[in-house]
Amino acid sequence: MDPANPEMIIATGFLRMGPWELTGMEVAKIARQRFLDDVVNSVGETFLAHSLQCARCHDHKFDPVPTQDYYSIQAVFATTQIGERDTPFLDHENTSGFDERRFLELRREEYLSMLAMLDEQLIAAAPLWFQEKGLSAEVWNKTLDTVTEKATSQSKTQNGKPKRREFAERFSATRNLLLKQGTPEDQFPPKYFGFTPQDYGNERVARKGLERLKWEMERYEPYALAVYSGRTPKVTSVNAPLRIPNNRLQDGELEATCILNGGDPFGFGKAVKPGVLSVLGEIQTTSIPDGIEGRRKAFAEWVASKENPLTTRSITNRIWQWHFDRAIAGNANNFGSTGKRPTHPELLDWLAQSFVEQGWSFKAMHRVIMNSETYRSGTYHPNPELVAESDPLGTSYAVFKPRRLTAEEMRDAMLAATGELNPTLGGIPNRPEINLEAAFQPRQVMGTFAAAWIPNPLPQQRHRRSIYSLKLRGLTDPLLEVFNAPASDFSCERRESSTVTPQVFSLFNGQSVHDRALALANRAIKEEQTDEKAIARCFELVYARRPRSEETQLCLAHWRAVQAMLNESTPESTRKPLEVLRDAVEENTGEKFSFREKLHAYSEYISDLQPSSVDLRTLALADVCLVLFNSNEFAYVY
Repeated sequence: MDPANPEMIIATGFLRMGPWELTGMEVAKIARQRFLDDVVNSVGETFLAHSLQCARCHDHKFDPVPTQDYYSIQAVFATTQIGERDTPFLDHENTSGFDERRFLELRREEYLSMLAMLDEQLIAAAPLWFQEKGLSAEVWNKTLDTVTEKATSQSKTQNGKPKRREFAERFSATRNLLLKQGTPEDQFPPKYFGFTPQDYGNERVARKGLERLKWEMERYEPYALAVYSGRTPKVTSVNAPLRIPNNRLQDGELEATCILNGGDPFGFGKAVKPGVLSVLGEIQTTSIPDGIEGRRKAFAEWVASKENPLTTRSITNRIWQWHFDRAIAGNANNFGSTGKRPTHPELLDWLAQSFVEQGWSFKAMHRVIMNSETYRSGTYHPNPELVAESDPLGTSYAVFKPRRLTAEEMRDAMLAATGELNPTLGGIPNRPEINLEAAFQPRQVMGTFAAAWIPNPLPQQRHRRSIYSLKLRGLTDPLLEVFNAPASDFSCERRESSTVTPQVFSLFNGQSVHDRALALANRAIKEEQTDEKAIARCFELVYARRPRSEETQLCLAHWRAVQAMLNESTPESTRKPLEVLRDAVEENTGEKFSFREKLHAYSEYISDLQPSSVDLRTLALADVCLVLFNSNEFAYVY
């Protein structure tokens, strides 16, 4: 729509949200098809409230979505390619926290040092190989000198400036030069000669780690995970961030979409052109071009048309669901015949029409809903027997059904109560504190170990809103996960609110909740002079109300009992580890090896308020605060 607008480029990142990877062990065509299938279904569920994947293999059995429609929509994205695009920072954009890149630089230096050490080890072992084979090392030594001299001269400057230190792989460079000169391969040492299983493992960890760092470091650069329109490039594996090729419209394959029989990427059937759902084709005002560019824009105009009954109802249905914890049309991702029918279809129609009339304004729709008598209803009806008799399924909205806070809301609400929440907008993702066992669990990525989860060193960085927290598919915060935070692989049509035993362990025994309780107690005692006023302040911050007399007395009694018990013990301070030991099996040899991962960010870590830093009075009040955070009144919106 506006290729020069960074905000527009960032918006295309929606198409990058599905799982995707391409390694040397993956068939490129299958990886590409998996990406297209994910995009088509995500777009269908998100904007049209309809899962399209059922039509991937056959005509939809229940809804008017033939297989041809599925592949016509897929053709819209057949010229959509993945790439990290140059996206200049805006003047108002938050670039704070970029200094943390230095921790990645330290890790990079470790990897380079390891590779350099292993390279020297290979070079030192080469004479032994020539001695064992009874061959002359003269040619090898001369070639090694040439490679060394070249590497030394290239490392001094780059474009007239001091060059950033890179790893000069002299052993492999010498072998490659000899091969290029036509020297038989049996006349010089083989690759990795003399390596032990530990050496093989260290080499893989360092080499793959350097590849992974290319993406992690771009988090601090003006690049966005985005897409572009072009021919499909021939790529067999991805070892570095992708860029838009200069000849995107000429080089590569211009994919001709066809129906894939049975959904098989190699089961080519009837060819199809870019299109929309045929059942709603009459509202299409802009035809979708066959050319490389313009397909997504034309499709988006159809999706966002005010005449499209699916899009407008899908959006307003989701807004309603967010406020009431249940949608008017029961399945927010499925308006098809297998989804739950609307309980109030006329209301949904009216909301959709109002949404369009008010310029597709989400804020205006929030005001309409939240100012309604329905939303402002209490949770208790003066005649509960009549409600039970007239509305046994609870679909009439005669009373407001309490909604439990989502996992992220619960975390943010605790931080807001303690005064620790940092409301700063934008910027790079923050890394909150999570359970250490989860943070240090081994995770495989790109053929090596992913780095351990290390929280931001400063509390004001860690305690930003959960919407900014870094999300990793392979590692979720246990506190958020146990409170039904959805997986990031697919669109989540509705947050579940299950009640399971592990929630008790996380909310009552979890370290982060104990930290919030201590911070709340410390805040209340600093702000109030008496015990009664401190209890009242805790209630105000957590419940937004003052305590009743009996609640005050119960909390005071518990506070004093805990303080008496604590007089017999002295809290100990804890320190974060600076490294973690990893055990693995090396792929080339099948042998075990181990290495130590240094946790650089912990060297500057400033902990939250610790029990050893407060008096016993504050520590005892924290036990009362912990109870408040574990109550239904805190966890639910009434």
